[in-house]
Amino acid sequence: MTRGLFVTGTGTEVGKTVVAATIARTLAAEGKRLAVFKPAVTGLDEGVETDHALLRRASGSEQNDEQIAPYRYGPPASPHLAAALAGEEIEPERLRQVAAAAAERADAIVCEGVGGLLVPLSTGYLVRDLAADLGYPLVIVASPGLGTINHTLLTVEAARAANLEVTAIVLNPWPKEPTEIERNNRETLVEMSGAQVLTLPKIDLADPKNWPPLSVDGTISG
Repeated sequence: MTRGLFVTGTGTEVGKTVVAATIARTLAAEGKRLAVFKPAVTGLDEGVETDHALLRRASGSEQNDEQIAPYRYGPPASPHLAAALAGEEIEPERLRQVAAAAAERADAIVCEGVGGLLVPLSTGYLVRDLAADLGYPLVIVASPGLGTINHTLLTVEAARAANLEVTAIVLNPWPKEPTEIERNNRETLVEMSGAQVLTLPKIDLADPKNWPPLSVDGTISG
């Protein structure tokens, strides 16, 4: 089975794509033939680089849009709503097939979810269900600031309730001079989650050559 990771977050706008792209860039720099996957992308109407385009650029993958993100929508909405507005429904089996096909052609795969674990992809099928179907360890992306302990531990609890392995938590973006609250948040999450807690500073997405490496111990790297 191709090794992989599934990157999720405590919610939207915490930098899942940035973390997934940085992990992908790190693995590609190690010489791995990498695949990337995201079940659905929304917000194409906003006119910025899309999540799947950034993942492709970071990984050096030659996958086309369909092979990375089988469902893509214009409005910036939850995927189940964006699909409904387009007159369709996201099909879990199609997601599983596309992810499996991507993994077959690679040494490793980095998957990125949508929003948080309990976001519905379609009626009765959550991001968490997809993560369980794919079977890869989780990387949880969280903000470093006030409130993150509760949000992160709730996500860890939701993951473990579905027997998902939480291999790492990444606090993003980690400031150059963290406050006492941010430092304590990191220490508390190490103690209470039982997972490794990593940090990623703010990066320039246009300059991947200068991104810092982000390796998750014992899963894909090495």
